[in-house]
Amino acid sequence: MPADRLTKEASPWSSPWPLIGALIAPEDPMGDERPGFAEDPVCGMPVSTSALLGATHRGRPYWFCSTGCRDAFVRDPESALQRPDPGEAPSDERSIAYFSMEIALDPGMPTYSGGLGVLAGDTLRACADLRVPIVGVTLLYRAGYFSQRLDDRGGQQELPASWSPTEFVRPLAPTVTVSVEGRSVRVRAWRYDIVGSGGFPVPVLLLDTDLPDNDPADRGLAGQLYGGDDRYRLAQEIILGVGGVRFLAAAGYAGLRRYHLNEGHAALAPLELVRAANTDRPEDAWRLQETKRRCVFTTHTPVPAGHDHFDWGLVERTLGPLVPSPVLRMLGDHEGQLNMTSLALNLSAFVNGVARRHAEVSRTMFPGYGIHHITNGVHSATWTSEPWRQLFDRHLPDGATTLPCFATPTGSRGPSFGRRTPKRRAPCCARSRDGPAARSIRTR
Repeated sequence: MPADRLTKEASPWSSPWPLIGALIAPEDPMGDERPGFAEDPVCGMPVSTSALLGATHRGRPYWFCSTGCRDAFVRDPESALQRPDPGEAPSDERSIAYFSMEIALDPGMPTYSGGLGVLAGDTLRACADLRVPIVGVTLLYRAGYFSQRLDDRGGQQELPASWSPTEFVRPLAPTVTVSVEGRSVRVRAWRYDIVGSGGFPVPVLLLDTDLPDNDPADRGLAGQLYGGDDRYRLAQEIILGVGGVRFLAAAGYAGLRRYHLNEGHAALAPLELVRAANTDRPEDAWRLQETKRRCVFTTHTPVPAGHDHFDWGLVERTLGPLVPSPVLRMLGDHEGQLNMTSLALNLSAFVNGVARRHAEVSRTMFPGYGIHHITNGVHSATWTSEPWRQLFDRHLPDGATTLPCFATPTGSRGPSFGRRTPKRRAPCCARSRDGPAARSIRTR
């Protein structure tokens, strides 16, 4: 059944207002906080209800970000409005992939720089305790971040990081390829297991390009955390997002239902999912909602300077034709550049900040987005010292070593011992009596 009525003509994929996006479903509890916006039923991006590019179907008005989305809706409105049941994932399969540019796994592995990586590591340790069927994805960083020491005057001195991956991780057999500046770059992965308090393992895949078949310049792309220029950073984000999705498929993770992006560095992961889901469709018939419903995005940075953005010329040279340029610009353009936060927001059905106030600030920075909040916490067993552990063992039931902490769906906090968010190189995995494995949990 075609749509009833159309308004306003424009070129496909063009938009007369700023492109912003997150799912605003009628049942979305954030919807009332964003008056003047409606969800584009094709791509899911919020659009202003004052705009004229629209259509009606069964007596209900709909608004669109572009004529490309509007025309797709007109051709088959029932498909655009369908909300399929995701079903249940088998219990023996990993159903969640967690992408993060840095993850604090072990104090001997310089694969993190500060709060973002510490939070990622604590989240995965909590998942191991809770037996959440999740798999982590990050980069190996043979050169690490950096080591630091203080001089006699208290100033920071940065020193090269040195570590031996084979002492902590084991190589996996599959390899995949990604395109960087038109060159095929092979990517492999190493595996690290986080073992929870009940023995449940959470695998973390650390992607690596240091392979003999790669160009010498490409062998170091996964070498240093937050090193190099914009080109180096974008290449790393290609490896993380595009390479990560492809490696998960090659490694047999066939049951994945959710992709969690820990900050905008991983925004190319859902873009790769979009590409894979639309390979047999013409450009003007691409569907985005199928991918969007599978993605969750956590944003951390409350200042504009903290959000990765790249000139379009650099993007075209480095990323190449992963998806049609008009689609990428529609999803990621912000102030004339590719903004990775905008891209992640436009391709995620649920978005959260890391504190109530942070979510408020983020909604101001990106008007129209449904940004919820889940307050940051820590994996308390990792951070609790031995004397306190002994005290809790004596006085808490069931042999718990620390009080559990939790976040409700509305983001309020349960009991905790306070928040510790170390800067730079924090000792992320304080050794417990049974090694670095996690114990009690802080869910997010």
